[in-house]
Amino acid sequence: MEEVRNNSGQNLGIAALITAIITFVLAVIPCVGLIAIIPGIIAIILGSVGLSQAGRNNSPRGVPLAGLIIAIIASMISFSQIFVAGRLVGRGHKWPTNIENFVNDVQDNVVKELEDANVSIKVESDGNKVEINANSDKKDRENKLEDLEGVKTQKNDTLPKKK
Repeated sequence: MEEVRNNSGQNLGIAALITAIITFVLAVIPCVGLIAIIPGIIAIILGSVGLSQAGRNNSPRGVPLAGLIIAIIASMISFSQIFVAGRLVGRGHKWPTNIENFVNDVQDNVVKELEDANVSIKVESDGNKVEINANSDKKDRENKLEDLEGVKTQKNDTLPKKK
């Protein structure tokens, strides 16, 4: 007599395998892996029930077993991301200070570059040419302004009083 094999538990095994593969893919993605716990638990339940049905009816147990194993591994990976996220959050209080220091350094560098900048503008129209040169050196600008005004000022100069 031939032994008749039943395919009991195979449909649940296939569902467990597909769900376990999806769980594994989600589990290895950083920050998304936390969500993979839910389909992981579903895949473990499907794989366990499928394996139980296959064992009762002497059916092949390969597919439900593969689904169960992959689901357990993927769930463990997903569960481990809770600890990784916990450590990141634990160290997160230092981030604002580091970011603030970085922004301040960039701001200081930009201000320094602007202070040291030289600007030269040339405009030419209908044979007329105008050239404006600006240097960031404050003393140089003050001297040019005084030369343009034609008056040298001193620190203690006062305006003449009106009569």
